[in-house]
Amino acid sequence: MNTPFNRFPLKPVSLAILVAVTLPSAPLFAQSASEEDVIEEVVATGTRLKGTASAVLQERKNQAFVADILGADQISRTGDGDAAAALRRVTGLTLVDGKFIYVRGLGERYSSTQLNGASVPSPDPTRSVIPLDLFPSDIIESLSVQKSFSPSMPAAFGGGNVDIRLKSIPTDFVFNMTGKFGTNTDNFDDAYQYNGGSNDWMGEDDGTRAAPASIVALWDNKQFLDNISTTEARDLLKELNTDYDPMLQSVDPDYGFNLSLGNSFDIDQDWRVGFLVTAGYDNTWNVSEQFIGEQAQRSGDVISFPRYFDEVDVTEHNVRFSGMANFGIDYNRNHRIDFSTVALNDTNDAISEKVGNTNNIQLSDGQRVRDFEVVYEERQMWTNQIRGQHTFTNLNFLGFDWQYTKSRSSRYAPGTMETRFILTDDNEDGIFDKTTESSLTNATTAARYQFQRLDDRVENLSWNLNYPYAIDRFDMEFKVGGDFVSKSRTAENRRFDINTRGFSDSSVLVGGIFNDILSDENLDGAELSSVPLLSDTTIAGDDYVAAQKVDAYYFEADIFFDNTWRISGGVRWEDYRQAVVPFDPKTNQIDLSDEDDRSQLAFQESDFYPALAVTYIMSEKVQFRASYGQTVVRPDTRELASSTYIDPLTDFPIGGTPGLRTTQIKNYDFRWEWYLDQGDNLSVALFYKDMDSPIESVQSPAQDGPPLVRIANAETGELYGVEFEFLKGLGFIGDGVWDNLFLSGNLTLSDSEIQLDGQNVVEQTGVSTSVTNLTRRLTGHSEYVVNTQLGFDSDNGEHSASLVYNVFGERILIPGIDGFDDSYEQPFHSLDVVYTYYPNFNTTVKFRVQNMLNQQKDIEFEDTLLRSETRGTSINLSLKYEF
Repeated sequence: MNTPFNRFPLKPVSLAILVAVTLPSAPLFAQSASEEDVIEEVVATGTRLKGTASAVLQERKNQAFVADILGADQISRTGDGDAAAALRRVTGLTLVDGKFIYVRGLGERYSSTQLNGASVPSPDPTRSVIPLDLFPSDIIESLSVQKSFSPSMPAAFGGGNVDIRLKSIPTDFVFNMTGKFGTNTDNFDDAYQYNGGSNDWMGEDDGTRAAPASIVALWDNKQFLDNISTTEARDLLKELNTDYDPMLQSVDPDYGFNLSLGNSFDIDQDWRVGFLVTAGYDNTWNVSEQFIGEQAQRSGDVISFPRYFDEVDVTEHNVRFSGMANFGIDYNRNHRIDFSTVALNDTNDAISEKVGNTNNIQLSDGQRVRDFEVVYEERQMWTNQIRGQHTFTNLNFLGFDWQYTKSRSSRYAPGTMETRFILTDDNEDGIFDKTTESSLTNATTAARYQFQRLDDRVENLSWNLNYPYAIDRFDMEFKVGGDFVSKSRTAENRRFDINTRGFSDSSVLVGGIFNDILSDENLDGAELSSVPLLSDTTIAGDDYVAAQKVDAYYFEADIFFDNTWRISGGVRWEDYRQAVVPFDPKTNQIDLSDEDDRSQLAFQESDFYPALAVTYIMSEKVQFRASYGQTVVRPDTRELASSTYIDPLTDFPIGGTPGLRTTQIKNYDFRWEWYLDQGDNLSVALFYKDMDSPIESVQSPAQDGPPLVRIANAETGELYGVEFEFLKGLGFIGDGVWDNLFLSGNLTLSDSEIQLDGQNVVEQTGVSTSVTNLTRRLTGHSEYVVNTQLGFDSDNGEHSASLVYNVFGERILIPGIDGFDDSYEQPFHSLDVVYTYYPNFNTTVKFRVQNMLNQQKDIEFEDTLLRSETRGTSINLSLKYEF
């Protein structure tokens, strides 16, 4: 448990091969041109006006099914640092917690993610959907969001499928380096930090936070901490890291770098090889102030919180690095094989200092509670992928594509720690001194430690055979393919508490420094009681294993008639199997009460999923699309296990529900597209989704702390709306600067409704709850989403600027119970500006300001603030040089 994952999975032989691949490019650096070879340099400059915004329009236009494409240049123009932030610019998409994408108002469970067309694992223990902030924008070539289902896509398709396409082999020599520097306005003052490990700058715990070897040995031997002596407990506690006390320190600036090296060259007339290697590193800090309300109560028209934290200071330290190596070989431009390796690491280290009230500790009595919590997690993903593309010209250009991907993701969270002090205003001056008026004496639990580890593995093999055929006025292409996915997950969770009642003399618990109270000197001199000093709070279901297997075959036809009508469609057959098995860590036995429970944890279904799309090409500039598809959304792995986990979005405990049903969805789409000269375009889309048994969230009352959220099936649901998208140069207004400006944007207006059956919710979850609104919108659905961009490009191509605005409508985050309305995340008005300067052909200087309006995240119900979090205004400067 205390051994970190291997940071660099490449073996020495693999590294040697990688070096050998890059060495042939060395002569390109060393060669010098003779005078005879020197030619006059000709540099062609031109305006970048709308170039980045219109570069991917042709691909979208040629798609058989409704899709939106976001290219690397567009991502760079808006200054977004990762895939998640970039995708919020796409029509109808909103971003949640900086990680998960909601497509057309549907939660992250209704979207699927692929990497170069392959399934990949998730390092998030609460979701099977991969957090999209893992993918830095520097390695992304384009992002494709397909909003209408096609048979070549996974049937688990709700709002859309996001395909992250990584950068591939360059056509010419590429070598560039980028340095980045920045900060946030909330980071200017001192912020709470703690003593971490010596390798924190690398995003790696050096063992400081890990569980002591003596405790790990007990866990491994299934002894745990239940039957140890008082002396043993004291000795184990002395080995535990207790140096987590928050202290005010200055915040370092953000910094990072990226580099890319690639080339391709001909071996002879038929063979061509190439490579691309990229590496990136980012070290950032984020400081925020928050308010947290818990379990509201009503007295007449007045709503209050008996439990709340009104002084919350949070400091997050994020270290992210990425590496990618691509190697490709091409024969006669008809056969190509690419091999790629991707390594991603995202480490988040957060400490929060919270002061507030509980039901029993009230400000009116001259007391307050003081909590501090440390959450440290290392998320990693490694992917190896080999892809082949083959065209057989002697067989009427028969095409055969295939790919095999093997991925692994992990989450290592050592030493998550939380403690509670009691603050007492001893001198009655109205000020609670955290050092002199703080103690652990009135709290039952001095601290809770938690150690988590999760591993996901995915293997994905897919192939596609396509055959073009033309006759008379018909141009046709027929596709058959297979897609085979195997996933496995193992999860471990260990917890224990330090009990204040384990001390006979509570005077040793007085003081405001946790590390001093539990110092070796204090522990050696303390008299212990008969109450266990350490209590192992690991419970059944904290460990679980899960497996998932999908075998799919599909047939798809794409038929053009007279270059006017395009009919695309087919059918996909999927055989889906999934099992989730919770274990009791203390017995290593399956945590099931009877055979009925066991049958609920195994899930199998197979079905056909048809799709049809019709496109009417009115002219080269105008076309109409209509499509229909049948898809499903299946419960996440964690949601089928009966154990409870914490949702990082809300900090609410989530209880899984064995026996959840699959959501069946009928998808209808219609879009009109108008492509004008110079990249101008306009499109209007209508969509409707009819859902049977949508998977939703409901609340159950809690005795202490935040309410318990359970997962249950609603009876029915629907979603419908309209999308507008446009790009227009402003030269029509007049001459001069107007010729250098363009305006682009999109607007989504939609509504949704689900019907819940209160009795069915009780039967599914086993917990009685009073749902306030049995008819309501889908959780996470926003009735409107707006994106706009005002762009400027100078005539000489040396200057480029964008003013970017994004806002989403309020969305349900926490469903209401006991007469209280649902809690809504409030609109967040994001206004960013990006300026880019190109002083010469090799240099790019970029200046970016984000959240210029200094908006904060708010969650409200009935005009009452439930939670808030400041975000600050971030300022970043980067310098890129191309050799």
